[in-house]
Amino acid sequence: MELIVARTAGFCMGVRRAVEMTLEAVDTCRKPICTFGPLIHNPQVLNLLSQKGVAVIETVPPRGHGTVLLRAHGVPPTVKAALARAGFRVVDATCPRVIKVQTIIRRHAAEGYGTIIVGDRNHPEVVGLLGYAGACGHVVGSLEELAALPRFSRAIVVAQTTQNTAFYQGIKSWVGCHCPHYHVFDTICDSTEKRQSEVKQLAEAADAVVVVGGHNSGNTNRLAEIARQAGKPTQQVETEHELDFGALAEARTIAVSAGASTPEWMIRRVIQVLAELGPEDG
Repeated sequence: MELIVARTAGFCMGVRRAVEMTLEAVDTCRKPICTFGPLIHNPQVLNLLSQKGVAVIETVPPRGHGTVLLRAHGVPPTVKAALARAGFRVVDATCPRVIKVQTIIRRHAAEGYGTIIVGDRNHPEVVGLLGYAGACGHVVGSLEELAALPRFSRAIVVAQTTQNTAFYQGIKSWVGCHCPHYHVFDTICDSTEKRQSEVKQLAEAADAVVVVGGHNSGNTNRLAEIARQAGKPTQQVETEHELDFGALAEARTIAVSAGASTPEWMIRRVIQVLAELGPEDG
């Protein structure tokens, strides 16, 4: 049995930056240390941060003290301001790629443009982006939802940074045909594009695919979705304990990819367990 490991597997720049900022805050910032919402979508990393004393808050308290880090996905601007008013020292760990989208939305919303965000309505990144759009923001998760929106005299279209690239291409084509006056921005981050392209190529070359990452991670879910669309048996696991060995028994080649919030040590654990199948299955 042969293992092919994606070169793009593991932390992206934004996740690595957020984790490093949080670990640095533990050593240098005023305590207690907390994050607003889970810093990233990976239970193992969140458990590690918890062991270091980093708590998670989901709402803004009337009064706060210590340091709060904004999650990598970003938050609405009203939340950031409210945290500062409550008394926290606010450290912004938002991914720079997300900040770029926030800036695009804020600038155009101030000029009266409508904002159409292509993404998962309940995903924290999208919730944060919507906060920059004001009353003229709309979220769509399908072509049908996009077509159902009223036609705006001026509007921009942006994507959640971890959106499926093929799906967004379809959105762009529809806009070009039906609303060519809309301004469409390519806001899917390059890391996402590379991961999705690579997992598609690996899935086509392998007998089965294993994608490692949090079950609530949007970008990890999309990698598994793309692998399944290639017609190959695909397992999405958070840890090596979730592997279904029976489903992999006939595979001669297994491709392994991982989401942008999956730590290297968790990927290595899964690879090690899969490698131990080699002599028995090969």
